[in-house]
Amino acid sequence: MSRKLNAVKREILPDRKYGSISVSKFINCLMKQGKKSTAERIFYGAMDLITTKLPDNESVTVFTQALENVKPLLEVKSRRVGGANYQIPIEVEPARRQALAFRWLLDASRGRSEKTMAQRLAAELLDAFNKTGNAMRKREETHRMAEANKAFAHYRW
Repeated sequence: MSRKLNAVKREILPDRKYGSISVSKFINCLMKQGKKSTAERIFYGAMDLITTKLPDNESVTVFTQALENVKPLLEVKSRRVGGANYQIPIEVEPARRQALAFRWLLDASRGRSEKTMAQRLAAELLDAFNKTGNAMRKREETHRMAEANKAFAHYRW
């Protein structure tokens, strides 16, 4: 693999209903085995459920606020220094921050016990909006690890 050039980022088109690129990326992450229409049905069903539960808030604003709440600011990276492995806290880049938030929201929603995936996703998004739930727990756990290893921050390079 060549080390000279960076990979070209594909331009992702916004979704049809809300016109948001982050919604489109989330639907792509939700998709399994190339079934995009199923992923869209699940996501838009979850948005409808959120609208019925919180009629005063728009469902896209709930989604974006839940996403912002779940995005991590710090994470730890393993670095070998002098024969010992240290967990070094580093700031998370914006693209990785969004990817981790998507992954944590989807993992947490797939692990819930509601009947349909749309109900699970809606419940997890509402929990993240209210700063509770498994996705927020994962974020807090990551921040706690970074805070505990703050003493090794000088090994960052």
